[in-house]
Amino acid sequence: MKLAKYHEMKKESPAPVSRAVAPAWPLRRLRSEMDRLFEDPFGAWLAPDPEDVFTAAWIPAVSVSEGKNHLIVKAELPGMKRDELEVYMSGENLIVSGERKSESEEKTAKTYRSERYFGRFHRSIPLPVPVNAANIEAHYRDGILTITLPKTEEAKRKHVEIRVD
Repeated sequence: MKLAKYHEMKKESPAPVSRAVAPAWPLRRLRSEMDRLFEDPFGAWLAPDPEDVFTAAWIPAVSVSEGKNHLIVKAELPGMKRDELEVYMSGENLIVSGERKSESEEKTAKTYRSERYFGRFHRSIPLPVPVNAANIEAHYRDGILTITLPKTEEAKRKHVEIRVD
């Protein structure tokens, strides 16, 4: 740590300021605290309880990839059952929704613990190209929901032959 030397203040020359000690640091700190106050006015008073992690809103991770003739959507839904999931089209969006339920219980010689968490989720995925909604297929295995959406004929890439004149 560098320390700035104390110099008597003379009107002709200001005291040198070390690069390690910024003269405006109290103002920067005040500004930082004011920004934090306006971003989160109640601070930690209304922050969620760390023990309530399972009751917080949950949205499954989703990836969308495009092949030559179809789109593939994969959603991570660990621990869910097929009956708890719903997949449907709404306009140009694919909707994946469901209800997450779980209960765990732990018993040992000196402790007892039981947790329950649940909640509905609704994920709307905008599709980049039109798809044939009548031929959508969905498969669920090992916590991964895989949805195959065939493209419409208009959406498929058409190869254009280039002629040389």
